[in-house]
Amino acid sequence: MTTGSKHVSGTRQWLRGLEVFAGPLPEFDPASAPADPVRLFLSWLVEAVADGVRDPHAMTLSTVDSAGDPDARVLILKGVDAAGWQFAGHAFSPKGGQLACHPRAALTFYWPEHGRQIRIRGAVTPGSAEENATDFLGRSATARAEALLARQSQYLMDIAERDQALEKSRAVIEREPSLVDSAWTLYTLAPSEVEFWQAAQNRMHTRLRYERAGGDWERFQLWS
Repeated sequence: MTTGSKHVSGTRQWLRGLEVFAGPLPEFDPASAPADPVRLFLSWLVEAVADGVRDPHAMTLSTVDSAGDPDARVLILKGVDAAGWQFAGHAFSPKGGQLACHPRAALTFYWPEHGRQIRIRGAVTPGSAEENATDFLGRSATARAEALLARQSQYLMDIAERDQALEKSRAVIEREPSLVDSAWTLYTLAPSEVEFWQAAQNRMHTRLRYERAGGDWERFQLWS
């Protein structure tokens, strides 16, 4: 066996030895789940906040680019209501370009302390100019200044150049506190599927999927 294969084998064994779903984990009875997935999501989110789960409103946004290659990043949930789940970003960022090309996405929440995962898929639409402006102005001055630069994910060759550009952008914000970046967008993902996954220590996990049928939701329990 080569040194490389020994290392891979050792890593595999090490990973297998890591504890997962240590518990105690909450109970989940799909039979008592509400008819609307938003209600169940909010109840799980409230439990996560109450139990001190870190960053419970952080989620992974998955999109695809023009070549069909997947991309993912962690964002903060901005809101959820009957219309869907909201997140924000710059229209000229990679995710903005990907959503303009393929306006569908997936969201994933994972709360390890509770052994809970929520997966959401659906179409994504941009907000109105008023909604976008409200979200932009609700950000910190530094976050707004950075957004105005419109250089997210570009190559950074000189830290000093970045700091100088950000300082100039901050000065613009100070002079014009109501300035709004017209490319800033509040997106809403309208779900076609929402899946709730509850881990169990015996690995007999519980999965409940909501699927939209017309204007109504149907519920299906899935094999784990």
